[in-house]
Amino acid sequence: MSNQLIPERLKKARENLGITMAEASRRLNLSKIGYCRYEYGDRIPSPQTVDVIARVFGTSVAYLTGGSNDMSPDYKVINKAASPELFELIEILSDCDSPKLKRILAYAQKLNSLQKNKVVE
Repeated sequence: MSNQLIPERLKKARENLGITMAEASRRLNLSKIGYCRYEYGDRIPSPQTVDVIARVFGTSVAYLTGGSNDMSPDYKVINKAASPELFELIEILSDCDSPKLKRILAYAQKLNSLQKNKVVE
């Protein structure tokens, strides 16, 4: 597979967010014309720019470059100011061993399942 951005994938990732090209360019801190050139395939972004696009659009570099059909992100960035509780939880969990993390994950999945069932009822 090529390591170059596939314009159709970029468009699909943007549309998946429900944003316009203008909003995508704003989120990426690019000019609208600069962003449009990427989406139309007129310009090839650097690997660093593809990485930034993947993070901002909530997908993976592999998806944007054709290495995977899975749109899910490779990682998430947690901002301490925006999500202090989640940030603190990640800080605490970063020191846990694997068995403890697995138990906590199972508990979180159960809570999430219960929450979803409660909303449906």
